Amino acid sequence: MERHSVHRLIGAPPGYVGYEEGGELTESVRRRPYQIVLFDEFEKAHPGVSNILLQVLDEGHLTDSHGRRVDFKNTIIILTSNIGADVIARLPEGVPSSKAMPAVMEQVRQRLTPEFINRLDDIVMFNRLSREDIRNIVVTLMAQVQKLLTEHNITLEESEAVYDWLSANGYSAVYGARPLKRLVQSELLNQLALMLLDGRIREGEHVKLSVQDDHVVVVANHKLSPEKGLSDEQLLDQ
Repeated sequence: MERHSVHRLIGAPPGYVGYEEGGELTESVRRRPYQIVLFDEFEKAHPGVSNILLQVLDEGHLTDSHGRRVDFKNTIIILTSNIGADVIARLPEGVPSSKAMPAVMEQVRQRLTPEFINRLDDIVMFNRLSREDIRNIVVTLMAQVQKLLTEHNITLEESEAVYDWLSANGYSAVYGARPLKRLVQSELLNQLALMLLDGRIREGEHVKLSVQDDHVVVVANHKLSPEKGLSDEQLLDQ
């Protein structure tokens, strides 16, 4: 986050563009104080953000660019971070992340000030996704694909080989489930979209998925023409 972006949280100073609009953070909490505010990958933010949050965590309020006091006493603030992810990634598979807590906290103390750390209610470490977790995510993503196809009146038949391939190739101890989502997009959704656009898959059809040459393959099963028992492609060839 750039320094000028810090002003977006509490509002631009008088005379600057956007002054009348107020800050994104302060305006949101002022209008809806009962909410959860999430700062994702907090370690990448500008140091000015830490200074702003330090006041919130210490005093429970912020003063916006208009001089209005915004109360945060009913607001839950959650910060996510990848600090120490490299340490956790080096743990043997199946070992809980808590085993790396001392080394991770050492990195936290190098990146955040003692004043800031002392104002956090708790620091929670999450375990890495296991292969079983990845498999469950594959099931969820495939259900979403099925739902998309159902909207086009298309049924989908998967095989265990497809689930196994996606689980194996989408697993990453470092990056979690992000590679898996990209894999489903590149190997399956992009292929389905192209086949729908060029007519290789049509409404009312049945689609099968398989794994060939280390890739997911989509096979459309065109219905036969009721007139001659020939497929549409065969009719066009006549």
